[in-house]
Amino acid sequence: MAPLRVLCVHGYRQNGGSFRDKTGALRKLLKKQVELIYMTAPLKVEPDRHGEVAVKENDSAPGPRGDEDSRGWWFSDTQARSFSAQQQCEESLGLEDSVASVREAVKAQGPFDGILGFSQGAAFVAMLCSLQEQKVEPEFNFHFAILVAGFRSACKEHQKFYSAPLQMPSLHVFGQEDRVIPDSMSRELLPSFQDPQVLIHPGGHFVPAASAHRQTYQDFLKRFQ
Repeated sequence: MAPLRVLCVHGYRQNGGSFRDKTGALRKLLKKQVELIYMTAPLKVEPDRHGEVAVKENDSAPGPRGDEDSRGWWFSDTQARSFSAQQQCEESLGLEDSVASVREAVKAQGPFDGILGFSQGAAFVAMLCSLQEQKVEPEFNFHFAILVAGFRSACKEHQKFYSAPLQMPSLHVFGQEDRVIPDSMSRELLPSFQDPQVLIHPGGHFVPAASAHRQTYQDFLKRFQ
């Protein structure tokens, strides 16, 4: 059986290379079932000058590829070109560019069976699922979504993505000790999906891949093989 091809969407201040480095354990855990293909967001994030690096969406020290090329999928502060999941805003900056970059990735590297997102990337994946179901993006044909530390965007112009529960089969993964995206924020995203599957782990802000989690991932994925 050919492995499922899954497009991987990194967190804020990461890039495809750094996210690949941080998900090595997941690749190993699911190597018989999935092939993970990584893309990088189009928006360049300026180096942080206010000490906020501590809460960036990496759970460990930045690797050589980590800080050199920090990227994001949209900015909640359009003036400062920065992002915070908690920031209420009327409009965002850069989302259209990011949707276009996924469209290009699907054309160049697809087709994909599913899509996986982490943190801001998971929030973005929920939006992509909505665009697919609204038939706005004919290139998108994902059969499932895995959202790790996802959340509902607090931006007003994004509320259109949450108007009706999505039919897309989804697995929502979040940590009880997550201090960047508290599990309460991840739970708020669940009603946006028709029949969300949930994997709760006791850890923090990372993609869990212990042997204890294998069964939940496998049970979810085998529906699509």
